[in-house]
Amino acid sequence: MQINVTGSLTALHACPSLHLKDFLQETSLYSIRLWAARHARLLELTYRAIEPVIIKLHPLWKSVGYARAEKPVARLEQACKGLLFDCQMCGQCILSSTGMSCSMNCPKNLRNGPCGGVMQNGNCEVEPDKRCVWVEAWEGSQRMKDSDAIQVVQLPVDHRLQGTSSWLRVARQAAERRESLK
Repeated sequence: MQINVTGSLTALHACPSLHLKDFLQETSLYSIRLWAARHARLLELTYRAIEPVIIKLHPLWKSVGYARAEKPVARLEQACKGLLFDCQMCGQCILSSTGMSCSMNCPKNLRNGPCGGVMQNGNCEVEPDKRCVWVEAWEGSQRMKDSDAIQVVQLPVDHRLQGTSSWLRVARQAAERRESLK
C-alpha cells in the first residue's frame, strides 16, 4: 500500500505481510510524525515549558532514586514521545536539534544528516513511500528558534542507553551542573 503525506490511501494492492491493525497504526504514527515536524515551533515551546518542571523534580527523583524512577518515567516518556514523534527511545533525545523529527526513524539510523540516497521528491530510498526523516528534520528545524542546532554534529548513539529516559538524564545533568557551580 502506498500512503500520501496526508495519510490517505492512494493505491491499494495486496500485501500479505502487513495486517490491517499494523497498517493503521503505522499510518497514524507516520501522519502524526509529519504533523510534529510541521509544528516544530509549537512543540519546542511546549518542551521549553515542561523541561523546567522535569528539572525542578530533581529532589523527588533523587529521593526516590533515579534507578527506581527510570521505568515509570521511561514509560511515560515513551507514551508521550512515541505518539508525537514515533520515538524509538534511544535515551539520547535530540528532537530539539532535529526539528522535532526523531532521527532514529531513519531506516539506516543516521544521526547526523541524510544519506546520499534521498530521492528528488525528498523521499527515502529505503522506504520510498515515506519522506526522508532528515528532509523533515531540516524543514522542522527551520521553524524553530534555534534553527542552526541541526548543524551541530551529534555523538554516535550509545546503545547501552536504549529504552532509558532522556528526561531523567536532562534533570540529573542540570542538577549536576548546578551543584558544580556552587
